Amino acid sequence: MRLNQGLVFLSDSRTNAGVDQVGTFRKMTVFEHPGDRMLVMMTAGNLSISQAIRQIVAEHVDSDGRSIWNVTSMYDAARIVGDAVRTVHQREAKALAACGIDFNVSIILGGQIGAERCRLFQVYSAGNFIESHDENTYFQIGEAKYGKPIIDRVINPATSLDEAAKCALISMDSTLRSNISVGLPLDLLVYETERLAVTRFVTIDEKNQYFRMIRDTWGQQLKQVFEGIVDPVWNAAPETMLNVLSSTNMNSKPVRVAIPEHAGRGGLAVTPLQSLAQQFGSGEQH
Repeated sequence: MRLNQGLVFLSDSRTNAGVDQVGTFRKMTVFEHPGDRMLVMMTAGNLSISQAIRQIVAEHVDSDGRSIWNVTSMYDAARIVGDAVRTVHQREAKALAACGIDFNVSIILGGQIGAERCRLFQVYSAGNFIESHDENTYFQIGEAKYGKPIIDRVINPATSLDEAAKCALISMDSTLRSNISVGLPLDLLVYETERLAVTRFVTIDEKNQYFRMIRDTWGQQLKQVFEGIVDPVWNAAPETMLNVLSSTNMNSKPVRVAIPEHAGRGGLAVTPLQSLAQQFGSGEQH
């Protein structure tokens, strides 16, 4: 998330190659030179591809002497990550395709370099990328759909870092509950603008008191809110004004398939259910 006060990053650590090959690998990497730059890279997709890209980004120096450690803008840092993706693609994609494996990787890169503002990018598997702006203050990769609604409703550029961190944890909890391919521990990094160093970071496991409180409280309060919403009124009279889902003057109809000729028009007579005793002629109920 990119906010006026800084950046919030959250990642899980579960990878899997089938239900019986589940592992724990951290997906967040920090490139930090205190006082000069602080960058965070998070990955999703094929683990071997992600690790290869991370190694190249950390070590590679191009023909112009540029590296992740000396470029002067986050845009140039995103270009370096994109170039690393293309390098790994050229080296690995053909062999992966021969084994029926897609070249699958998604990357989030964010941070701050020098006096430049905080910036946030999403890098695709082709090496191209987009940047977050005020109209879209966050990116999600991996299993994103489960936790997206709460972020869309809550987060905007003016949201405080603590509120954003709380929202990110609630979003992740929704994903953890709905998808077994996502799992603890989590890495949470909150970056305050102009600090140019990591000041708030925590690895969250199942024993973390705050995250356990969120898991319990969010579920309870969500249920209370749900139960506090009144039930809909069906086929309401035209003069009814409150909680009307459908009214008698709406003329709503489903799309019905015409009954074919061979099915007949009379329908089947529905016979009452019988007990085993009745089916065998005893006439007694059991």
